[in-house]
Amino acid sequence: MFPLYDDAQRLHGRPYVTYLLIAINAIIFVAEVIVTGYFHNIPATNAMLENYGAIPSKVLGGDISSVITSMFLHGGLAHLIGNMLFLFIFGDNIEDKFGRVKYLLMYIGWGIAAALAHSLVAVSAGGGEIPAIGASGAISGVLGAYLVLFPKAKIFTVIAAFFITTVRIPAIAYIPFWFIMQVILGFIDQAGGVAYVAHIGGFLAGMLTAYIFKNLIPQYGMVTPQMQYPRRDSHNVTNMQDMSIHTQPEVIKGSNYYEIIAEMPGLEDQSEIQANYEQNTQSVRVFTSGPRKYDINVRIPDIQGQNIKIDQIKYLNGIVRIRISNQMS
Repeated sequence: MFPLYDDAQRLHGRPYVTYLLIAINAIIFVAEVIVTGYFHNIPATNAMLENYGAIPSKVLGGDISSVITSMFLHGGLAHLIGNMLFLFIFGDNIEDKFGRVKYLLMYIGWGIAAALAHSLVAVSAGGGEIPAIGASGAISGVLGAYLVLFPKAKIFTVIAAFFITTVRIPAIAYIPFWFIMQVILGFIDQAGGVAYVAHIGGFLAGMLTAYIFKNLIPQYGMVTPQMQYPRRDSHNVTNMQDMSIHTQPEVIKGSNYYEIIAEMPGLEDQSEIQANYEQNTQSVRVFTSGPRKYDINVRIPDIQGQNIKIDQIKYLNGIVRIRISNQMS
């Protein structure tokens, strides 16, 4: 199974930390290729691994700096592309949920947890001097957190067996299957070149982190949407009749449109959602007709013209997105 993208929605713009991590990994890989002659220069390759790889015996002795450097090294182009694809697909949503600083710290923490898990097993199995490299331990943490935070998201996946097809697989099915495969391969390939135990350790660390922040200390864990509309209008959200809406809607202004993004968990689908633009109050009323009641008014004071209309209403994973066109702008 080869993932291509997911359908989980972001609320806070572009995931710059995820992009930066991908860029750093790619740049360092180019440096690896240059220094080692694409790993054909054996002395240079060994020196790189010994200096910057995570050697299990040293990791257990407290050498955490080598763990961090090892997270940005890869043993081949396929290794790099596979890791960066998973980071690109799943990392943006974790960054969106936790914010850039917490996400970066968690990413490094998950990589350290993965390296510790691998080192414990490697030393006990007699492989304590073999360096480990790759971002997959940290990215496994991203997957673990994603499973906790976005279990209903769909993963658009290519399946290649006797034929090639594409399917949308719920994260709650896709990611546990991936994890089970790591466990099975870890038992089968205990002396192989892939640190499956690192994947397992990172994944469990990511799940635990997300669970703690989601359920035990939610007030410190998740980033609430910030208004991208001018700050002076942030108070113009009124008539919230359902206390399940715990963050203010986000209003994004484009060249000739506005987009309102609001949390409305518990709805069956977007057919329950209605939206009307009220010219007298220069506001958009968003309300529901199903058993779960929401009713909010979002003021947009500088919207101009008579030709204002609701173009789209989309609902996914508890998030409603409403697009309003302004054809007189």
